[in-house]
Amino acid sequence: MLKSLQRFVNIFIGMKKVILCIGLLCSFSIIMAQIRVHPIPPIQKDDVKDNYHGTIIEDPYRWLEDDNSAETASWVNMQNEVTNGYIKEIPHRDLMEEELTYMWDYEKIGAPTKKGQYYFFRKNDGLQNQSVLYYQEGLDGEAKIFIDPNKLDESGTSSLGGTKLSHNKKYCSYSVSKAGSDWSDIYVMDVKTRKKLDDHLSYVKFSNMSWIGEDGFYYSGYDRPSDVSKKFSAKTEFQKIFYHKIGTPQSDDKLIYEDKEHPQRYKWTKLSEDKRWLILNLSEGTDGAEVHYWDLADKKQQGFKLLLKGFDHNYSVLDNIDGKFYVYTNHGAPNYRVVKIDPKNPQKENWTDLIPEKEEKLDQVSFVGGKILCSYLKDASSLILVHDMKGTFIQPIDLPGIGTASGFGGTKADQHTFYTFTSFNSPPTVYKYFTATGISQLYRAPKLKFEAGNMLVKQEWFTSKDGTKVPMFIVHRDDIDLSKGPHPVLMYGYGGFNIPLTPGFSIPNAYFVQKGGVYVMVNLRGGSEFGEVWHKAGMLEKKQNVFDDFIGAAEYLIKKKITTKNQLAISGRSNGGLLVGACMTQRPDLFKVALPAVGVLDMLRYDKFTVGWGWVVEYGSSDNQEDFDYLIKYSPLHNITKGKDYPNTLITTADHDDRVVPAHSFKFAATLQEKNSGKNPILIRIDKEAGHGSGKPTSKVIEEYSDILSFTMYHLGMKPYEN
Repeated sequence: MLKSLQRFVNIFIGMKKVILCIGLLCSFSIIMAQIRVHPIPPIQKDDVKDNYHGTIIEDPYRWLEDDNSAETASWVNMQNEVTNGYIKEIPHRDLMEEELTYMWDYEKIGAPTKKGQYYFFRKNDGLQNQSVLYYQEGLDGEAKIFIDPNKLDESGTSSLGGTKLSHNKKYCSYSVSKAGSDWSDIYVMDVKTRKKLDDHLSYVKFSNMSWIGEDGFYYSGYDRPSDVSKKFSAKTEFQKIFYHKIGTPQSDDKLIYEDKEHPQRYKWTKLSEDKRWLILNLSEGTDGAEVHYWDLADKKQQGFKLLLKGFDHNYSVLDNIDGKFYVYTNHGAPNYRVVKIDPKNPQKENWTDLIPEKEEKLDQVSFVGGKILCSYLKDASSLILVHDMKGTFIQPIDLPGIGTASGFGGTKADQHTFYTFTSFNSPPTVYKYFTATGISQLYRAPKLKFEAGNMLVKQEWFTSKDGTKVPMFIVHRDDIDLSKGPHPVLMYGYGGFNIPLTPGFSIPNAYFVQKGGVYVMVNLRGGSEFGEVWHKAGMLEKKQNVFDDFIGAAEYLIKKKITTKNQLAISGRSNGGLLVGACMTQRPDLFKVALPAVGVLDMLRYDKFTVGWGWVVEYGSSDNQEDFDYLIKYSPLHNITKGKDYPNTLITTADHDDRVVPAHSFKFAATLQEKNSGKNPILIRIDKEAGHGSGKPTSKVIEEYSDILSFTMYHLGMKPYEN
């Protein structure tokens, strides 16, 4: 015990805290006794049934979809009371929160962005609820606060979204979201005085801001909902493009583009660097795009012209140079490429390859300082290659190791750019890259209050059910021998929406590892780690591949004796919450702990709420017979079987989640509690004044992870103060 206490002194110091730790060592044996779950009284079940193509499906907890009803509010309060009562009985939970708070308390600084003579960056002193936007004149100027979202409300639940300066840097428009909602408000500030103007735009979602001179900007917005009380759950449709003129009310904003025939399309605009070309992107979901353009210098052109017809492929216009569009696309290139397109002859046969497709997936592209910086994914880690403006390869950028590099913003005239590098054992560190010399220089490195260098990272490959080789990252403390297991394991995955999982630093994961656990991140099909082929192998009718991969990873870890069924926890958020829900209902015997967070758990009705319609391209829809036939087979809510013994489960969601509405988690929890035959607790934690995750205050994040980690470590049988 004394050795354990000495090891952790670099994490948790101070005489008072040491005394507390010793006291808890003496009482730790108490927590190994079974904690009692307070009885959950039977709740209302309605006789709701739906007919899906001749198949009758019961939905007895449909009433929980009404997040405004008194009945739902009462159920939420009851569930939180039960969950809080259970977690409070874990003696080390409060100490974990103190330790996590201590580890979290270090300065976090983002990469600077150059705007004229000014540099802007975000910084969090350590425990501020929201990061603050700073600016300084030149790299040696005094850093001053530009916007402090912590002063927008006392609770710290208002977060700063995108910011955009007008051309001459006279004004700055910025968006603010409250309580984690996707809905945001746009405000305008006078840059010189830093005073907020009267301009205020409401009912904005998934929008950027494209300034035209100093007079105003384009943005994506919605009409005021007919029933504002249901704006967090009702289907969101008919997004429009508006132009807002500074100094005028929102009611006077000019409608620039709408599509009355296709209510379920996203619409957003961006300007080329020379401010001549206005690009309109349309999408019918999270995959596939259509591109239009408006030559603002052509007085004869009124409105947008079609450049690239959708929606079978992904397109992103990087810029327009000398009248040619430079486009990042997977059309004819599953691993993506960059092509030049003449708007006068936009047919595919007239395209010119600038950056041809490679074996590795091209993930991001930027034009800076007369160079093209291409960020590739090589075995789920960053590979940065530099090209000249003709597409000729020059050299790679030497990175500190296996990890994730991001940033590389700027203009074609800039002589340097900044990027951030991170890995499982390395917090985000900012580097300055000189485009002329190809040299990277350390710019800002965070100073942790604990030793992260004692965490080892390795990558292993396993064979999934259908013979596909799938990689995973394994992270553990350097004094832990994986071959001398078993060890407690926390396994994380996502597997969807063309989103890659790459190495990144996380205080909660580092905490779990420092306490003797092994963290595993699996690069499942459905993501973009290996291009569009990898993505398509885990979507629509092939979604089961994703769950098979995750189950295969668990079986591999058990076969290798790294862990056992009784020491394995699984975790995932959003689409990853679906992953956990599907795996725990398909193989409840395989996992000790299940942590589905803000999950998509009702696959038959997910598209009925907010922006769920946008995921049909990824999942399919129960409105179609063919899609229903495979959705019903894995939908977590509909595959809970009465009489089965399910893992120790802590479901997490939030009352303002208007991305994946909390009704998913509500109905899943109610059904699990009803049908679970075992003694394992089935709990749900419902955060108040919070959303899908973005913008959540630091205090709430620490509190949430303290609950999650104490629940997880307790049920994995970990003794965190003896390691």
